[in-house]
Amino acid sequence: MNEILLIIEIIIVFSMLVLAKKLFGKSGLFMWIAIASILANIQVTKTVDILGLSSTLGNVLFASNFLATDILVECYGIKESKKGVYIGLFSVIAFIIISQLTLLFTPSSVDIAHNSMKQLFSLTPRVCISSITMFFLSNIADVYLYNKLMQKFNGSKMWIRNNVSTIVCNCAENFLFVFGAFLFVYPLSEVVMIAITTCMLEIFIALCDTPFLYIAKKIKSIE
Repeated sequence: MNEILLIIEIIIVFSMLVLAKKLFGKSGLFMWIAIASILANIQVTKTVDILGLSSTLGNVLFASNFLATDILVECYGIKESKKGVYIGLFSVIAFIIISQLTLLFTPSSVDIAHNSMKQLFSLTPRVCISSITMFFLSNIADVYLYNKLMQKFNGSKMWIRNNVSTIVCNCAENFLFVFGAFLFVYPLSEVVMIAITTCMLEIFIALCDTPFLYIAKKIKSIE
């Protein structure tokens, strides 16, 4: 069942990203990066089994940010793509600050949400720092790598620069984040397994996003 849901999520998330570009142009891509950055940091707290292997969620949403910045480089230039990364970084920081502030309020005697929110939003400084740092570094690296490959191939072979930049930066981000956040928290074997299986999923997801990049570049924005 989880495997089917993963396919459905890939189609829905990438289609919504392309629709955001269609409706709002680069502003829609900036909007999507902010939304995906926040939702991914919520989803990543959940661990699921896919094909018998444990992996965190959030992979599709994180990957959609790489797709969004690739579209920005392709259609609007590297300057706008870098702006998208900074918007994502600001969104994540704002989400973390506001969510932690929310937990400080003393709940009413009739409150039913505080305990659930506390469990979901209680972030250790280590996980928080790892998440923000790797989010920024991996996305900005993707922007520069994609742009370099674009120049190298003189604007052709879009599928190569898309897959190479996304897979390299996404997998590097995943390994460094998992080890930075969970090493010595979980057994080493479990940390390695989560990192490897998550990377396998990210490679699959990166290959799936290529058609959506071609669609996004081809369609004209309503704006």
